[in-house]
Amino acid sequence: MKLLSAILLALLLPVSLAQAAVRPLPLPEDKGQPVGQIVIHTAQEGDTLAALARYYGVSPILVMAANPDQDLLLLQPGDRVVIPNQLLLPRAETQGIVINLAELRLYYYPENEEQVYVFPIGIGRVGRATPEMVTSISQMRENPTWTPTATTRKEYAAKGIPLPAVVPAGPDNPLGEYAMRLAYGSGEYLIHGTNDPLDVGLRSSAGCIRMYPEHVEWLFAQVNKGTRVQIVNQALKVSTDEYGQTFVESHEPLTPEGHVDTRPLDMSQLAPLLQNGLDRSTLERIISQQQATPQLVGQTEY
Repeated sequence: MKLLSAILLALLLPVSLAQAAVRPLPLPEDKGQPVGQIVIHTAQEGDTLAALARYYGVSPILVMAANPDQDLLLLQPGDRVVIPNQLLLPRAETQGIVINLAELRLYYYPENEEQVYVFPIGIGRVGRATPEMVTSISQMRENPTWTPTATTRKEYAAKGIPLPAVVPAGPDNPLGEYAMRLAYGSGEYLIHGTNDPLDVGLRSSAGCIRMYPEHVEWLFAQVNKGTRVQIVNQALKVSTDEYGQTFVESHEPLTPEGHVDTRPLDMSQLAPLLQNGLDRSTLERIISQQQATPQLVGQTEY
């Protein structure tokens, strides 16, 4: 709760940086290599956590994880901030849209292109968790209306906010200007924009995937009805390159109920390193730091 409160406080601060353009990350020839680069940002007057997260296209939670010893709520000019723009690809088909809930990221792989676009997202809150799935886009909607469920209307009413049966398109619509309905279930899950960008990078929706307005507008123009969508929940990502170097990228694992997942780590992907003499406690310590960036943990024979 302290972390969430800190993030919410930071997101209420003014954004001082212009929004960055959407740019792809080239996929390396060796798919076991990390993608992208770590960026070191030197803070300027007026910089905030919210501004940096939106400008670089990274969840504020990941920025905080990558800077565990720094108070990002009180940035001073000259402070150096690690921006975690280097990552390992999730274990999923490099096709269409891939969403990794644990890292609050959406990956888009254009067809027949050796590159990937990566975006921060908001996901389902505690009790309304976004489910894992393999599905596709079933409907594309520009300037959508929103039909809140009875449960959602009750939740808003408890806060003193009455909702109509149908919320028209416009600035009060939480779906924003673009929405892509998923074929999963009864179609209740969407990838959409938002009229409140402060929700991006947090677990705050009723199960839908929220994106910054500029990001969802771009993505909406790239995909079509039928585009494949896979949603995974991988708190620990592991890859080994052609030289036998093994990297791990660790995020805080959460259960759908919001509790820290205390189950033992699945170390099966790292068995060759343990067999090669790497101390298990050392490996577990590196993983437990949950720095949200790829860490080189060892090398096996190749």
